[in-house]
Amino acid sequence: MAMSTGGGSADDSTPMSDINTTPLVDVMLVLLIIFLIAVPVVIQTVKLELPKVTFEPTTTKPENVALSVRAVDGQCEVSWNMTKVNHEELLEKAVAKLKGVVDRLGSNLTADDIPEVHIRGDVNTPYRCIGGTVYTMQMAGFAKVGFISEPPPGGVQTRDR
Repeated sequence: MAMSTGGGSADDSTPMSDINTTPLVDVMLVLLIIFLIAVPVVIQTVKLELPKVTFEPTTTKPENVALSVRAVDGQCEVSWNMTKVNHEELLEKAVAKLKGVVDRLGSNLTADDIPEVHIRGDVNTPYRCIGGTVYTMQMAGFAKVGFISEPPPGGVQTRDR
């Protein structure tokens, strides 16, 4: 590698202002090769064995909210326990339920004291119906929203703990 400090003539005594880019290109190529080799090594999936649980029994508490969601003639139908409610009534009942819990427990309220929402959705119900119900309950302040399903025939499997 050589460095030029000026022109060859005696008239031109100013240093040369051009940058030699060859070393820069060499370094960049080396870095590119390193990254091409290192990135696939770093980005790997973690081998997991997912649980083979098809059904996990839920513990229902009396304060939990049980909702049923289905579609009838293209319209979403939500039932609070056995009472049909529309979107506004669902939000009002949910807010009133949480307000009652807060009034009853006051400053002793913990995350475990907030009731859960258990949604039973018909298998043919569009996502917009179930998603809208989940959104409404979360807007009301319910943090735990779960789905209730029916286990397949053949028995109940539980997770080994």
